[in-house]
Amino acid sequence: MKTALRMALAIVLSAGGVSATAPVTTASAADPLQYVALGDSYAAAPLVPPSDPHDPACLRSLAGYPRVAAGALDAKLTDVSCSGATVGHLSTAQHPGTPPQYDALTPDTDLVSITIGGNDTDLFDEALSCVNILPEPRGTSCAKKNTAGGTDRIRSRIDAWAPVFATALDDIARRAPDAEIFVVGYGDYLRPDGCYPAQPYWKQDANYLQGAIDHLSAVLKRTAQEHGAAFVDTYTLSIGHDICAAPADRYFEGLVPSHLAAPLHPNASGARAIGNALAAAVRATSAPSGGGR
Repeated sequence: MKTALRMALAIVLSAGGVSATAPVTTASAADPLQYVALGDSYAAAPLVPPSDPHDPACLRSLAGYPRVAAGALDAKLTDVSCSGATVGHLSTAQHPGTPPQYDALTPDTDLVSITIGGNDTDLFDEALSCVNILPEPRGTSCAKKNTAGGTDRIRSRIDAWAPVFATALDDIARRAPDAEIFVVGYGDYLRPDGCYPAQPYWKQDANYLQGAIDHLSAVLKRTAQEHGAAFVDTYTLSIGHDICAAPADRYFEGLVPSHLAAPLHPNASGARAIGNALAAAVRATSAPSGGGR
């Protein structure tokens, strides 16, 4: 357990009999948690209002999950998540005037969150390639295409990328040696068998695509555990809130959004749920009785 984060939250958890699962309203008036949010559009929540005016190229929302978590923890947030980001953009500029995301990390950083991998492994492009407006057999199954010959090409790409992510976690720990690192996984976008034609994914392709997303999250979880980071599951909390759900219940928008949000990305409700889950994970990991990582 990193000392700065543990001590700050211990103050909150011991004051007034607040339990380890109660909402954190302040970390410390004099010394708030220094929180850096890294990652891709899952964290940036593109098109969810209000937008962050400081880096418009990143399409970052001021209502993304990092803001929600920071508010719950009363943390001082530096959010450098950016739509379209890959691991390479942690160390190199993604856009002119947009510094590498690693530049936000310092030895004073107490808390880091990251969601990354969807762009590295081309999962978003694959989701678009799986769309079939017309019913079978008029079209092409992305499940069949990507598993032809007995090898799952998407899963193979994810597995090949895992060491890259492992190196990134080590780099984060080196740049922010006293920080707790939380890897936030991807959610439940498509329920079993999908909901064709409401969302234009054939049954087998809906199952295949969600299976690939689940595999990426499993790799994120395993790699996080192997490199001293915590993993935040957002799949379970989003069951029943996928793109097939009624618009009022969705955490992720479908191909035609029903809320202000990018297609196939968290909306405001989704960002709020994910942020609250991250805050709860921080509190649980950092409670005095938690025993550390």
